[in-house]
Amino acid sequence: LCGFLFNHVGLLHTWCLCPNTKGESFYGTSGALWNYSLSIFYILIFIIAVPGNILALWAFFHQKSTSPSRVFLRNLSVADICYVLVLPMRIIYHLSDNHWPFGHIICQLLGFLFYLNMYCSLYLMSFISLDRLLAVVIPLKSQSFRKPLYANVAVGILWVMVIVCMTPTLFSRRKQTNSSGICNKLYLEETNPTALISTIVAFAIPLVTIVVSYILILLKLRTVQQKEERPVKDKAIKMIILIVMNFLFAFVPYHVCRIIYIQQQSHGNITEGLRKANQITSALTCISGILDPVMYFFLNRPYRNTFLKLFCKNREDII
Repeated sequence: LCGFLFNHVGLLHTWCLCPNTKGESFYGTSGALWNYSLSIFYILIFIIAVPGNILALWAFFHQKSTSPSRVFLRNLSVADICYVLVLPMRIIYHLSDNHWPFGHIICQLLGFLFYLNMYCSLYLMSFISLDRLLAVVIPLKSQSFRKPLYANVAVGILWVMVIVCMTPTLFSRRKQTNSSGICNKLYLEETNPTALISTIVAFAIPLVTIVVSYILILLKLRTVQQKEERPVKDKAIKMIILIVMNFLFAFVPYHVCRIIYIQQQSHGNITEGLRKANQITSALTCISGILDPVMYFFLNRPYRNTFLKLFCKNREDII
């Protein structure tokens, strides 16, 4: 991969300095700059997200005590790592001017893994929101069922359900991903009318869960007066801000665009602009891999301490 990137960086440098008079790239198409922009974006996401999530996973598995929120955070870090580890193949795909060199099976598998981990991340954030809702609104009553065992069962069911729901992306006719080097599974460019309903439902459930949870949390926090409850309030507010930012930047644009894309494709009205919008909003979902470690930093003290130990010379600097 490093050698591949080195060669293409040199080509990009040549193309930027010496574009031809017709405005075409060295590939002979006007899409080279678009492909390189996506490649650079994926490279930056990969460089930032992988270390942050590996550090989070290491910190979570070295914590002596556990809780439902830590179970969810641990699985979220696993999903994020798997999420960004598929990016190198997207990078190679775009640097090769939309040529897929890895074959049909890898194309199917890569699309499956990307969207599997994206939706697991999405639903795990809704689990975290529900857990925080119970901790803030009914802290005493919820202790009987806010247990790590139940959290692990819920997460296990989630992984199985998402795997089953995303399994159809593993199967398609050879003509959709053929020997010419096309891989439509990377951005799910080939859809069907039933995909519209499944996309709306898949996004509406966590969206409604998170919105309702935060409304109830904010209503409860308005009544918090005692000083001893301030840490709970501050932690809840930080979580609300971080997850809402994650949704707004990473997942809302993709699903809005996706709904429009599926509708237009059913009428045969897919334009080049809509294809690019589908790609860029899909790329934006990767921002979640960066924002999640930020959430771990503010919501999980062991992760914060581990992070600060690596970047602070004196342990007294740790807050």
